[in-house]
Amino acid sequence: MRAARTARQARRGGAPRPGHPALWAARATLAAGAVLCVLGWYGVSGERFAERQLPYLASCTVPGAALLIAGAVLYTHGRSALAASRVEELYTLLVTTEQPPSEDQPPTAESDDLLMVPGGTLRHRADCPVVAARPEATEPDPAAVTAPCPICEPPPAPPGPEG
Repeated sequence: MRAARTARQARRGGAPRPGHPALWAARATLAAGAVLCVLGWYGVSGERFAERQLPYLASCTVPGAALLIAGAVLYTHGRSALAASRVEELYTLLVTTEQPPSEDQPPTAESDDLLMVPGGTLRHRADCPVVAARPEATEPDPAAVTAPCPICEPPPAPPGPEG
């Protein structure tokens, strides 16, 4: 998973992102809590009487459990902060896109030949991006075609035979 993330970052040309500080604090807190719990368990397991086990519980196991809980809270906070920063990054990527084409530019397709996709209901110019790479595109059927393509904006359909 880490290799895939590094490959994506290399394609983007950016350096790997550093982890959120709360995540590093959470990992350290969880590790310290686990070590204290293990030390407390080891001390308690070596004592036969409950009076001699209490100091290990008070000095290692209880603080270790508190550190585990604090680490879980920090981890949750770090993940939500990391998610918020990623959402902010995605938002800026979406908002700062290319400018839409101005009204001065010609339409994307110029051909006067009309085509339609089998089973479709839109008329397209022959060089419209929707039908350009589709060899199955055919001449439009006046009975099936209901509207022009909003991308290539073909000319109005010729009037069909009335009967």
